[in-house]
Amino acid sequence: MEVHVKQNRSAREPQDNRARMLISCPDGPGIVAAVSQFLYEHGANIVQSDQYTMDPDGGMFFMRVEFDLPQLADNLESLQQSFEGIAGRFQMKWTINQVSRKKRLAIFVSKEDHCLVELLWHWQAGDLDAEIAMVVSNHNDMRSYVESFGIPFHHIPVTADTKQEAERRQLEVIGSDIDVIVLARYMQIISPSFIEHYRNRIINIHHSFLPAFVGGKPYAQAYDRGVKIIGATAHYVTEELDGGPIIEQDVQRVSHSDNVNELKRIGRTIERVVLARAVQWHVEDRILVHQNKTVVFN
Repeated sequence: MEVHVKQNRSAREPQDNRARMLISCPDGPGIVAAVSQFLYEHGANIVQSDQYTMDPDGGMFFMRVEFDLPQLADNLESLQQSFEGIAGRFQMKWTINQVSRKKRLAIFVSKEDHCLVELLWHWQAGDLDAEIAMVVSNHNDMRSYVESFGIPFHHIPVTADTKQEAERRQLEVIGSDIDVIVLARYMQIISPSFIEHYRNRIINIHHSFLPAFVGGKPYAQAYDRGVKIIGATAHYVTEELDGGPIIEQDVQRVSHSDNVNELKRIGRTIERVVLARAVQWHVEDRILVHQNKTVVFN
């Protein structure tokens, strides 16, 4: 019997008139004033503003603004068009996103379920303010669990000989309206051609504190080195294996008495927490990427 799990959508209040603006540009005087004055002149009320400069003398400047604007849905397009003038003056890269438009996630997973379960728990509780559009897996193990939430499950096997065809099928089922792909312990290397479709929109969890122990079997590598701290890293996927911009990390102390299996057990908890944080920050527009680093307003 199929059981559908209802999400607790009452955890967040409707925010139909709220938007988020993300800005990155060369630093200089007048940026904050110009943005604030622009929003004021268009009838918006700023409810939160964060900014960071890498260097006030010629460095990069980053800004995140949340604001309320009456009848936002009707006014958003004209607001974006009007902002082009300011953006051009300050050489800005920028976005304005409507908060009520939930980002659509595709979660990729293999056999290990702990990161997937954590994300589904946050989504069910209403803490992950996104739409989980589908789960894609190279194994069938978690089909019934995923489908019990009413979430579509796509089984696409991957071998060395079929990898190119498998990625073609993955892109086909994802379609054109997925905002971010989450690799929840998806134990496959993503090809450069696939990455190009979702630049800075593929989040991976790596089971070590990068840049230590890149690649496969990091817990075994950590055990062989006798480390006293293990960790996990959530990062955007790039062509460099485990080398993309880091979003979040965490660690826990271990001892000489912990074998590889014990390190894995401890590490699973860190992985779950770190990935959930990174995904939440992404869907809440809290991350700006510059070169191979991130600025995270949290």
